[in-house]
Amino acid sequence: MSVTSWRSLLAPVWTGLALLGLALPAGAAERSECAGIAKDADRLACYDRVSGRQATPPAPPQAVPGRSMFEEVWASTPTAPRYVLRYHEMNYFLPITYTSDRNVEPWKAFAELPIQDGEVNLDDAEAKFQISFKYRLWTTDERKWGFWMAYTQQSTWQIYNGDESRPFRDTNYQPEMFVSHNPGMELGSFRWNLVNFGYVHQSNGRSEILSRSWDRLFVEAGIENGNFALLAKAWYRFSEDDEDDDNPDITDYLGHGQLRAFYRWNDRTITLMTRGNWNTGKGAVEASFISRPLIGPLRVYLQLFHGYGESMIDYDWNQTVVGAGIAINSIL
Repeated sequence: MSVTSWRSLLAPVWTGLALLGLALPAGAAERSECAGIAKDADRLACYDRVSGRQATPPAPPQAVPGRSMFEEVWASTPTAPRYVLRYHEMNYFLPITYTSDRNVEPWKAFAELPIQDGEVNLDDAEAKFQISFKYRLWTTDERKWGFWMAYTQQSTWQIYNGDESRPFRDTNYQPEMFVSHNPGMELGSFRWNLVNFGYVHQSNGRSEILSRSWDRLFVEAGIENGNFALLAKAWYRFSEDDEDDDNPDITDYLGHGQLRAFYRWNDRTITLMTRGNWNTGKGAVEASFISRPLIGPLRVYLQLFHGYGESMIDYDWNQTVVGAGIAINSIL
């Protein structure tokens, strides 16, 4: 016979003894009833009630440490996969962008050819899209260090220019290779969770008059505080022979570095970028808004650019460009 069955048989005995006035330890009958309760939590509560002990309140939930945007994007925590394929820069499609002043200077030489009509016909409205991804080839066990390769491609497309057969006005190709590190250091109220250094090539793949390219070494660092982050980047341009350099003055317009600020809330992101050259007073600013996902990964993406270098063909051209479309990711 089980222990529970014996207790059930003995319960009337305890009750009978109590009725006969036989002294039992205080609460013995009640404790015997508690012993017959099957559920552990209910049985413990019964014993607490009989003994007059107050039940211990459940411990308050522990606060979960704030998530790091940089550690999330760069997979730099010990539990992250060793080899990862991630978005790098923005991936977007803007079916409509509009410029305040279209750059036709690089094409004027072609307009003088016999096959042309002497005019450069480029629309102020066009489409723009970008694809960008990175892959980690190597990392340490704790994921603090990693070696990455990345690729970004941006195209501006005269999709509404039927008279000129809807050409691609410019396409910029940008392969990179770099080492990434997560310092994990506190800097006042900020946390330093990212530093990258490596090599980047950027060109538009054109020849002669329309060719634009440069090669750089770069270092960038990212700090964050909650939903706010700053990403600063500095670069050094490799010099080229004068006869081979398509754009010897490019740093006069694009400078030697840039600063980007990010603010994220409820899966929406606002970004602000600025770059320039202090000596020449030339540069650019870009502001963007990325909504939360609306259909699958698709988000509304709004972009405002002002200054030099909206694309490589426009590195020395000042304009204001507004665009609207969709994106599938934000940088952070």
